[in-house]
Amino acid sequence: MNKSTFFTGQPIFSQLFKMIPRDMLSACVKEHKTDRYYKKFTTRNHLITMLYTCYQQCTSLREVVTGIQACEGRLQYLGMTNFPKRSTLSEANKSRTYEVFEKLYYKLFAKYRDILPDSQPKDRFHKRIVIIDSTTISLFQEILKNAGRPGVDGRKKGGIKVHMAIKAHEDVPYLIRLTEAAKADIPFMKEVRPPKGSIVIMDKGYNSFHWMNEWQKQGVDWITRLKSRSVIDVVKECEVSEKNKSEGVISDQHVVMGFKNGKIERVNCRLVKYYDKEKNYTFQFITSNKKWSPIRVAMFYKQRWQIEMLFKRLKQNMPLEYFLGDNENAIKIQIFCALIADLLLKVVTSNLKRQWAYSNLASFIRLHLMNYTSLAHFLENPEKCKIYYPKNEGQLELDLSG
Repeated sequence: MNKSTFFTGQPIFSQLFKMIPRDMLSACVKEHKTDRYYKKFTTRNHLITMLYTCYQQCTSLREVVTGIQACEGRLQYLGMTNFPKRSTLSEANKSRTYEVFEKLYYKLFAKYRDILPDSQPKDRFHKRIVIIDSTTISLFQEILKNAGRPGVDGRKKGGIKVHMAIKAHEDVPYLIRLTEAAKADIPFMKEVRPPKGSIVIMDKGYNSFHWMNEWQKQGVDWITRLKSRSVIDVVKECEVSEKNKSEGVISDQHVVMGFKNGKIERVNCRLVKYYDKEKNYTFQFITSNKKWSPIRVAMFYKQRWQIEMLFKRLKQNMPLEYFLGDNENAIKIQIFCALIADLLLKVVTSNLKRQWAYSNLASFIRLHLMNYTSLAHFLENPEKCKIYYPKNEGQLELDLSG
């Protein structure tokens, strides 16, 4: 075999996993004491197994276990010598706290956040933008309470809601909270804590008068959409330029939201009505900032789509439809491991000249996860990349009864 510059002595999976510093993982394990009652299937082995699940998009315990066993020779580079049975993995997902994987995600984010790729258009506001939103993942059992009524067959599914906050220039979440799908969005707002000067963009599910006022006092601007039942008193009609009208702005008003004699706080803000020609829909935006042009308010809100694309890429490229456990802890472990897998892929592409569509990147990684080649060279020029297949790797007899 001609060992070109593309060759490396370790599979792609090993190269990805070794981006997680061993001492960082050890610190998380020590803090949460997650190896106390485990002799063989350590937290490290558990993480290797779950990241394999994510990159290979496995949908069942049997698929994970047999796949891991088939790669026994290639996992030696990670020091994994004990391979789990289905019962072992199921029990670990149930009893080993998800908090160790949550902690590891935040530590990895802190380590790599300065090199995360920034493909968004840059302006003086870009790094100030914070986007918050949530997405619901439906479950086949009522493990966590879901919103809505039971289905036509009378069965009621469970659901987990994933709340996220991202910086627009980072494109991965810096804050994640997991709740029942039936829980409201507003409690997440108190955990966001945007720094002074931030611009928070959020969906109308986060319309809390209290936090809107608090953020204004802290020097934080916010933009959201008006709820249909909101009570509005118009204070001032602002003139809209012909240029803004041609771009879709209908009106610009200074308003007060809330009942005059009610116990709920009132909010002094601004209401911008904007007609989107592409969607043939009129949007009503409210914001704390009264200096921006009305078209800028509309353009800012359009950036909220970035977090929707994040949800889409996670759901389409990570195994978040079928879970390896029927309990809350197992579901949370799989979600945080999917976030770790996503973060590592984003970091890998940070120094590449070649631009990758995320779905293509995930597919290439899945197909070549256990092949021997330099990941960096592979991603820069996959057409010329040489793949090395070890000839001395023995055939493995799988025990499918585990």
